[in-house]
Formats: sequence, C-alpha cells, structure tokens
Amino acid sequence: MKGTHAPRSSSSCAACKLLKRRCVPTCIFAPHFRSDEPLKFAKVHKVFGASNVSKILSEVPEEQREDTVSSLAYEAEARLRDPVYGCIGAIAMLQGKMVELQHDLAIARARLSSYGHPTSSVSSSASSYAMLEDHLGEANFAGFPACSGFSNGLNQSSTEFISQHGTTSGFSYPPYIQ
Repeated sequence: MKGTHAPRSSSSCAACKLLKRRCVPTCIFAPHFRSDEPLKFAKVHKVFGASNVSKILSEVPEEQREDTVSSLAYEAEARLRDPVYGCIGAIAMLQGKMVELQHDLAIARARLSSYGHPTSSVSSSASSYAMLEDHLGEANFAGFPACSGFSNGLNQSSTEFISQHGTTSGFSYPPYIQ
C-alpha cells in the first residue's frame, strides 16, 4: 500500500549498505530501498547517482515519493538495457508496432470491403459486416468441432448491432497500452 511502510529493522537500507555508511532513522532512502532489494538501488545509483536521487526525493512531496522511486527504477533499468534511448526506445518500438497494426487493419478493411456491394442506406462498415455474415452463413463448419453452431450464433444482423451500439468507428483505434 502506498504511503505506509513496514517498520524498519535494525539493518541498514540497501542504499546505505551499497554506500557503506550508517543508516540513520531519518534516512531518505530507507522507506523506498529496503535491505532485501539491493539491486534496485544499485541500478538507480549507477544511472542517476546517490546525490541526485537524494535531491530528487527531498524535492518531491512525501506522498509522491513511492511513485518517483518506481519511475527512477524503471528508467534506470531501461537505461541499463539500452544506454542510448532508455525507455524512449521501448515507447518508439510500441508506437511502431501500433502503426504496423493500424496498417494491417486498414488492409484487412479494404479487402473486406472489396467483397461487398455497398448500398446507399447502409454504411460501408455495416455492409462489410453484412457481407461477412453472408459468407459465414454459407460456410460449412461441420468438420470443425470447435466451430459447431458458429454460423447459427449470428442471429443479430450488423445493422441491428450498429443501431444498438453505435458506429463501429471506435474499433479503428488501437487500445491504450500500459
């Protein structure tokens, strides 16, 4: 739970052990770098330095220090894995993957729309879903036990789905990745 810390034992925190100094009761590192997590502080110290981490923690309000330490630990880990780009490299990789998936989705939608005959009264996405329903209704899934009853489960037409749930344009955006 954030903001609450386990009572300290008589042993030094991971920071004071690594720095080979006596851990005082007012040690700013002790609540965040427990003695059983020596690598956490070692990585943060290697990237940012103990003095800088101490300054950062003293400037941050006490209720935000746990999040600050988590961010420092994550950035240190990313910076040690990729010294040039750090966590920005991971973000860039995920953004590239998102663009690739959006491109694949656009290609799939274009292929799907090429099978349909759009009508003026139904949107193109609704007609794509209608064509998909028609193709699935004609398909024979008898040889596939996992798909038995699949085509029979499509009782609701795409126009009914869109009228109940709104437009399908919300499906064109990729989900937020954490």
